[in-house]
Amino acid sequence: MGILNITPDSFYDGGKHTSDTAILKQAEKMLNEGATFIDVGAFSSRPGADSISEEEELKRIIPVTELLLNKFPDIILSIDTFRSVVAKKCVEAGAAIINDISGGTMDKNMFTTVADLQVPYILMHMQGTPQNMQQNPTYENATKEVFSFFSAQLFKLKNLHVNDVILDVGFGFGKTIDHNYELLKNLTYFTHLGVPILAGMSRKSMLYKPLNITAEKALNATTTANTIALINGANILRVHDVKEAMEAVKVVEQIQ
Repeated sequence: MGILNITPDSFYDGGKHTSDTAILKQAEKMLNEGATFIDVGAFSSRPGADSISEEEELKRIIPVTELLLNKFPDIILSIDTFRSVVAKKCVEAGAAIINDISGGTMDKNMFTTVADLQVPYILMHMQGTPQNMQQNPTYENATKEVFSFFSAQLFKLKNLHVNDVILDVGFGFGKTIDHNYELLKNLTYFTHLGVPILAGMSRKSMLYKPLNITAEKALNATTTANTIALINGANILRVHDVKEAMEAVKVVEQIQ
């Protein structure tokens, strides 16, 4: 899954893809490098990011959804949003997947909307909100608590006949560095829930802070973490750098 942020303030690529030309160029590059889907986000969820209105999010994301589908008719677009109205309008415009960082906790209508739309849904765990999630994340047992959250949310989705769900433990979303590595180590645990696992660690601070480098220099660390995730049961990698992620996938496939 290639990441296409159309935000001015995302942690790594904010402001890089704001013109139609830049958006199409980046999407084409990721597709050529092997991306199965492109995940488009118009609301920055980096720690402490400013909140934007639903109207602003729609104003950013609908034209880009239409632009990408017009240029690449076969593209599988995932929409990174926690708002049910944005999800609905993007699917009506041709998007195929909803990627919800809040796992249904920030919009009470999200689950029923996904059920009505009958599209795949990425259920992510986040403690708190993007504005406060990294202030003091606390767990007695991060793995068990994330697992319990998934179990409860999957039960609700199943009752609504939403059957195509992907899980994302939410690396960096209300977790310390230690919590993130505990979840990476225990990723296999989540395969017992019987649905695909998505790992999203690309260039995040869990990788670059222990190495005393920046996000810009964290590609090697990202590939290492992605390889561990694949070995531990991840089915999908959400990345900024598709070529390197595809190489990790191909290498791990050789031992599986």
